[in-house]
Amino acid sequence: MCQHQPACPTADSADRESARLVAHHPEQGWSLLCNGVVLFEDTGELLPDGRAIAPRRPLGTGLVAAA
Repeated sequence: MCQHQPACPTADSADRESARLVAHHPEQGWSLLCNGVVLFEDTGELLPDGRAIAPRRPLGTGLVAAA
């Protein structure tokens, strides 16, 4: 359980990414939050129950591919 005051949001909360860092490995591209969520540098997430959250990449604006 989280010992922080105020307590970190749970892994099921919409604001789960605001939990405190307990491990940070930028050279490997991931961080572990107090609530057990693993954050990846591409904005993807791995939840403690094994569910994966796909990265949220912004859509390019004004970019058109020519054939």
